[in-house]
Amino acid sequence: MALQKEVRESGLLERRRGYYIVLFTILATAWTVAWTGFALLGSTWFQLLIAAGLGILMTQFGFLAHEAAHRQVFTSWRVNEWSARIVGNGFTGISYAMWQQKHSRHHSNPNVIGQDPDIKPGMIAFHDAVAAARPRAFRFFTRHQGFLLFPFLPFLGIALQVDSFKFLLRRAPVERRAVELAILAARVSAVPALAFWLLSPGIAAAFLGVQQGIFGLYMGATFAPNHKGMKIFPASSKADFLTRQVLASRNVAGGRFMDVFMGGLNRQIEHHLFPTMPRPALHRAEILIRRECAEQDIPYTTTGLLTSYGIIVRYLNAVGNGLGSVFECPMLEQHRSV
Repeated sequence: MALQKEVRESGLLERRRGYYIVLFTILATAWTVAWTGFALLGSTWFQLLIAAGLGILMTQFGFLAHEAAHRQVFTSWRVNEWSARIVGNGFTGISYAMWQQKHSRHHSNPNVIGQDPDIKPGMIAFHDAVAAARPRAFRFFTRHQGFLLFPFLPFLGIALQVDSFKFLLRRAPVERRAVELAILAARVSAVPALAFWLLSPGIAAAFLGVQQGIFGLYMGATFAPNHKGMKIFPASSKADFLTRQVLASRNVAGGRFMDVFMGGLNRQIEHHLFPTMPRPALHRAEILIRRECAEQDIPYTTTGLLTSYGIIVRYLNAVGNGLGSVFECPMLEQHRSV
């Protein structure tokens, strides 16, 4: 594809190791300051502010682990892999091996029924077939599921951590199983132990709840705008790579601030087309990809963050009422590349 050649020749795929080292240093310093504050404050409800800060930092470390897993950070495949494994398991409590196998399948077939694990049946129905198969007892919940998505997000971090242990403890082969289990076990036991050792039981429980809640909410609210409410493809779809990736993805406006706030996931179209491209280069790639989409008459969708949430809520409610197949992102035509 001409676009791929142009991107390669532009140098946009070159690693930006210095950028990520600076970012990691800033986050690690903030992490150290937060835990120092935790140790000095004592048993006070002000600890919940520390907990909220740690939840935010956990998500930011999650972004770094995600980028290392995509080989965006270092030239060496092995250094990227170990960086993702240590940061992902150690700072967020999410297994690198579990995330990698799930996320790789998502990238290959975003929003493709039966192939994208991110739209498989679960608490939320992401397409009509799943909603129609729900028992009658869940009908009220399903019809209003869009409004319930965000109240569920604070539990996302805990769910991913539970899934991590389930994945690592399964009988199927898992690379570096013992290493990941050791890091995860230390991570999930050390924080509660510290909390209940230094804080009163009530404050300790609240501290853990706020930390995990902010982590889940922040991470879920970052990943949700990427594909929810965008085109769903049937399992038999023969769409080409460019069409499938662009139509299934949504960018979030906001410039460089949003690049940091959402870990580069705000430029989801660029990320899906070039998953090894480092975060600092994505804004430059947007120009090339918008032009290519305009030439091929493929809608390129960008919305504001709050607008994307509104679209997601309306879409999920439409799915719950059996109308997901006729739902079309209202920004799709408006934000066609020009």
